[in-house]
Amino acid sequence: MEWYLGVLKKYAVFTGRARRKEYWMFFLFNVIISIVLGVVDGVLGTAGILGALYGLAVLIPGIAVAIRRLHDTARSGWWLLIGFVPLVGLIVLIVFMVQDSVDEGNEYGPNPKQTV
Repeated sequence: MEWYLGVLKKYAVFTGRARRKEYWMFFLFNVIISIVLGVVDGVLGTAGILGALYGLAVLIPGIAVAIRRLHDTARSGWWLLIGFVPLVGLIVLIVFMVQDSVDEGNEYGPNPKQTV
């Protein structure tokens, strides 16, 4: 939960680097919360309103942490746009997101593993 809240605290911070763990824990909590909200929406019969509101609330932090994750692999945040290419773009993004950090510092800052 600490990693999820840490991303929300950096709501619109697009600079710097994000560790793999930070990105994937945020992703995991988003999936869990979305499933819970989907169940609640189904029980209440609200036609996905709660899920849509949550999705809008975490849209900017999700983009920000994805860009910081790309920075950690020494790539520009513009690589996030490759996700718009059907199928291939999603696969490329997943490969980028699971890669390990660049060990040394890069133009986006020092390695977050070494600064902890």
